[in-house]
Amino acid sequence: MTITASHRLYGLAGIMFAALLACARAPGGVGTSAYLITLAIAGVAYLLAIREFFATPRFPRRVVVIGLAVAALWHLPFLLMPAGADDDVHRYVWDGRLQRLGYNPYVVVPNDPAFSALHTGETRNLNNPEVTSPYPAGAQLFFRAVTAIHESTFAFKVAFVLCELAIIPLLLAELRRLGQAEHWVLAYAWNPLLVTSVTYSGHVDILGVLLLLVSAAALERRWRTFAAITFGLAVAVKFLPIVLAPLYWRRVRVRDVLLAVLIVGLLYVPFLRGGSVPMGSISVFVQRFRFNDPVFGEIERIVRPRVVAGLALLVGLVTAAVLRRRQDGYSPQTFAWPMAASILCAPVVYPWYLLWQLPFIRSVSTVPLIVWTISILPTFYVWHLRTLGGEWVVPGWIVLLEYGSVAAAAAILEFRRLKRSTNAAA
Repeated sequence: MTITASHRLYGLAGIMFAALLACARAPGGVGTSAYLITLAIAGVAYLLAIREFFATPRFPRRVVVIGLAVAALWHLPFLLMPAGADDDVHRYVWDGRLQRLGYNPYVVVPNDPAFSALHTGETRNLNNPEVTSPYPAGAQLFFRAVTAIHESTFAFKVAFVLCELAIIPLLLAELRRLGQAEHWVLAYAWNPLLVTSVTYSGHVDILGVLLLLVSAAALERRWRTFAAITFGLAVAVKFLPIVLAPLYWRRVRVRDVLLAVLIVGLLYVPFLRGGSVPMGSISVFVQRFRFNDPVFGEIERIVRPRVVAGLALLVGLVTAAVLRRRQDGYSPQTFAWPMAASILCAPVVYPWYLLWQLPFIRSVSTVPLIVWTISILPTFYVWHLRTLGGEWVVPGWIVLLEYGSVAAAAAILEFRRLKRSTNAAA
């Protein structure tokens, strides 16, 4: 029997299924040897699947359907697992609960004894209790909506999985419209970041990713007002996509921008105190929090943290402006690279930050970013180190592995490009 590309893809799906099932059952939890080894196996299988996606023009539709079904199955055990004690989802429950009780999450400090009676079993030990909430108003109102349905981390996980699932039909519609192969939806659905950072630990980034994909699709269809509004809402969930603003230059009208700004401004009205726009603990975040930040850490030796954070923002904006100038039409990679450039220079580079790139990485030029979504997974080792009393610092060998893999992928791509250019000239 001849082994076809479909058979190889089924085999890789089986490997990922077994590895991720073992990962969910790993003794000791996140970051242990068993967890990282099984996650690494799934990551390697994922990269091999990406190779198949590039090598095969189109897979039969049944292969895509089966691939999505298998992905749904390996998500289930992660959904049923309780979120980790340090996961941000506990803060989401707290922020939503505060709003429903009539308090402002930008003002109330979780460990303030005056508010200790407001805590529940799921919020009493949330991370960084000494600072107010850093999340923008769009995220805050989403927290309130979810807690109005059910006040638990599991409710948030279900809500985020629904966001994750909603991306799939949108992405399929985009692939069909652009004439791209439908199997690229599996590059999104199979990425291990989804089970680790959404289905298991429940991060609000996936809501922003959904809104950003809707905005990108609307922009490509010239639904300018809708594109501007959904882009504003994505920024109101997490500030990261603001670096994509140059991509909307001359593609949306001034009145569309003003309407989007007005809507985002209205989201902040319930949180206003004294007429000032609440920013929560964002400034504290920039000044104090560090994780997996080799670029930021080096530049911080020379200038102040706020200046470096401004540079990270500027790098993303410039990248978007350059890509906007080079390419007038819609291209998915133009959405991925500016965010990646900004994240690279950020003070904190958590794995779930790369979720923002997933719907937009499906071209050869984004291979380094695809590699990054896998090479960042070993940073979960820090979660295990913390349970042993270690510092919240990524070991040097993991930093070298993570960013070295990305650099190697970029170097290989550049070498092949130069080789093709030389052959063409010859």
